[in-house]
Amino acid sequence: MSTFADRSVDWWIMSEDLPDPNNRVTLDPDGKIRLSYTANNLKSHSELVQVWSRHMRWLGYPLIITNKMDIKVSMHQCGTARFGNDPATSVLDPNCKVWDVDNLYVVDASFLPSSTALNPSLTIVAQAMRTAEHILGRWGEATRETPATTTTSAA
Repeated sequence: MSTFADRSVDWWIMSEDLPDPNNRVTLDPDGKIRLSYTANNLKSHSELVQVWSRHMRWLGYPLIITNKMDIKVSMHQCGTARFGNDPATSVLDPNCKVWDVDNLYVVDASFLPSSTALNPSLTIVAQAMRTAEHILGRWGEATRETPATTTTSAA
């Protein structure tokens, strides 16, 4: 087994799940959280795995073992609080404010339609900053001061 492990590499190949209006998180009457998910984009993912497998064989790895992960391995739940311009088809307005609650904003991965198979953290931070600017503009701010700049001079 050691010989096998010494000559092995692991790759995690991810691809995007396309947005689907039927994918959702709901709460059952008994309080159980239910995730409804329809796998899509499987053909493109399969093609990606085939191309990568050819590259790995070319690099000298003749044995390729693949294992498809299901939704239980999801890292970033995106699209669970859809945002848009119409309260009939979205939970959040374009500024990530909940349509029916005047002072509730949601700024996590849920506003994103999908994650494009990349870590969405920087996009979430950018949206949080954009939303914060909107909140400041909406609720006003007494003063906006910039941090003091400290300068030193050599004597």
